[in-house]
Amino acid sequence: MATLPESAARRRLQTLADFRYTLRQFLQFSESCAVAAGLQPQQHQLLLHIAGAPDGVETTVSYAAERLGLRHHSVVELSKRCEEAGWIHRRPDTHDRRCVVLALTAEGDRVLETLSDAHERELYELVPKLVGTLKSIRGSAASRQAADADGTQTKDGQE
Repeated sequence: MATLPESAARRRLQTLADFRYTLRQFLQFSESCAVAAGLQPQQHQLLLHIAGAPDGVETTVSYAAERLGLRHHSVVELSKRCEEAGWIHRRPDTHDRRCVVLALTAEGDRVLETLSDAHERELYELVPKLVGTLKSIRGSAASRQAADADGTQTKDGQE
């Protein structure tokens, strides 16, 4: 496998670090917005995945667990807390009563809309930086794949 010259390897790591930093900035922004609105970050994420499910997809606890990367029982508890707060409604699925379908209430929709407006404004600022780093990463990956296919580049960049 071909390796990058030291300077290119350093630039690649700097680009990856910068991309990760920008993602973390957004996540920190998102978490602080949720808390300021009276939600825990996972509650905000649950509301977002319920409202943002593709057309025709039932927003069940299982669906939410997959989207949030949580265990089923964790989403059951999370959804109960959101229901108690008045942000969602839980009901048994009409086809399979073992499944619980989640839906936003009017209050949940209002809170999510406010948070989404703030997130959209923040992303408007961050997207150019994210796109730039993604393009750099993609270019670097394409160069590495081409070098791997040719087998012409060594660790020091010499043929």
